Amino acid sequence: MTEPESTTRRIRLRIRGRVQGVFFRTSFCERARMLELRGWIANRPDGSVEAVAEGPPGLLDALVAYSREGPPLARVEAVDVYDEPIEGIDEEFEIRY
Repeated sequence: MTEPESTTRRIRLRIRGRVQGVFFRTSFCERARMLELRGWIANRPDGSVEAVAEGPPGLLDALVAYSREGPPLARVEAVDVYDEPIEGIDEEFEIRY
């Protein structure tokens, strides 16, 4: 017997390229909120952007697809996606500083 597919998933993304100083976090956050996902996004010291998101798998897939392009001034070179155990984020998607 197979187990039913979970209705919630948690992913961590590491987005590399020209993704800082180009409104990447703001546009990503707006997209995540539009999709009603929970989580956060933050700049990393190495110039990349890191995000954690929880929600339905299909909506997370849409967010990952957006992260591969980003806003017009961004130049995304790579997106790494990792599955993580669900923690149950209750807060609205946010930008961390």
